[in-house]
Amino acid sequence: MALLAQSTTVGPLSLTNRIIIAPMCMYSAIDGVATPFHAQHLGRLALSGAGLVIIEATGVSPQGRISDRCLGLWNDAQEEALARLLRDTRTYSDTPIALQIGHAGRKASTHAIWINGGAPLTGEAAWSVCGPSPIPFGENWPTPQALDEAGMQAIIDQFVETAKRADRAGFDAVELHCAHGYLLSSFLSPVANHRDDAFGGSLENRMRFPLQVAKAVRDVWPKSKALGARFNGSDWSDQGITPDEAAVFGQALAALGYDWLHVSSGGNDATAKISAQSAYQLPFAKAVKAANPDTKIIGVGLLKTAETAEEALQAGSADLIAVARAVLDNPNWPHHVVAELTGTEALPHPYERAGLAWRSR
Repeated sequence: MALLAQSTTVGPLSLTNRIIIAPMCMYSAIDGVATPFHAQHLGRLALSGAGLVIIEATGVSPQGRISDRCLGLWNDAQEEALARLLRDTRTYSDTPIALQIGHAGRKASTHAIWINGGAPLTGEAAWSVCGPSPIPFGENWPTPQALDEAGMQAIIDQFVETAKRADRAGFDAVELHCAHGYLLSSFLSPVANHRDDAFGGSLENRMRFPLQVAKAVRDVWPKSKALGARFNGSDWSDQGITPDEAAVFGQALAALGYDWLHVSSGGNDATAKISAQSAYQLPFAKAVKAANPDTKIIGVGLLKTAETAEEALQAGSADLIAVARAVLDNPNWPHHVVAELTGTEALPHPYERAGLAWRSR
C-alpha cells in the first residue's frame, strides 16, 4: 500500500493515514473566541479524511495573537467555545484534532491578512510587541521591547496555562509554534536575536528560551496525548538559522519527549527571497529527519498532488505530509488522494453516494 494511505502512530496517537492538515490562520475570531465560522471550518476539515487536523495558531495571551482576529486561549470564554466546538465535532467525526499554540512576538498586533495586506495595527487598536531584541520585523513595523528574564518567565507561564486549557477543552494533541518568525522562532534566529546574554549568540543560547517553553509545556501536557512542535528549517537568509541548526533543535525537542517535529521555513527576514515551489521545504525536513530517525517528521510546502506527497515519504524526507491550501481549495483532498492511491474510500456515510463509483461514471 502507498505510504501516504497507511496508518501510523505518533506517540500515543493513532492516525488512519499520514495526511496532516496544517494549521492555517483564519482571522475570524472575536476577542480570541471561536465563532460559527470556526464551527463550519473545523467541520469540513474533520470530515476531510485526513489522519490529523491541527487548528490554527492560537495566542497564549492578548499580546501573543498575530492579529486582532486570531484565536486565543487565555480565558474561560475562549476555552468554553473551543470545548463546545470539539464536543459538537465529535458527534460526527473521530478524526484527532490538535491545537497549535504560540506567541507572535514582534510580528503581533496586525490586521487580518485581507486588510491592508496584514500590516501592523495603528492607533488605539495596536498593542505593544516584544522580542529577543529591539529589531523591527520590517519597514513600518513597530520596534519590539526586548524581553528580560521576568518577561520570559511570564510568557512561559502563559504557555503552561494555555496548554492546561487545551487539555481541559479536550484536544487530542498540541503543537508548539516555533516557526515563521513569531516569538520562539525569533529567539532561534540570528536575524532577529542580537542578544549578548545567555539567550543569544551561540545556537545553545538561542535555543535556551524556546526549550524552556517547550519543557514547561511538556511537563504539564498529559503523556497520554501527543505533543509536537513546528519550527523553521531555514530563514532563507544568509544570516538566519541553518538546516543543521534546525536538526539540533529537533534533537533537543525529541529529548524532551516531543512526538513530532513539523519542519517549515521563513518569516524572520522580511527581505528574504523564498523559492516557493512544489515541495520546496522538504530538504529541510529531510535534514531534521536524518538527525532524528526515531521521531516522526512532518513535511510541508505546496504539496498539491498525491504523487508529490507519496514521493516525499518514499524518499525518506518525512514520515507524514501536511497540506493546507490544497484542502481549503478542496476539503475532500485527503479522501480523493487515498482513493487515488488505494482504490478504496472511507467517506462519511451521508456522503458515500458521491464516492468512487459515482465519480467514475
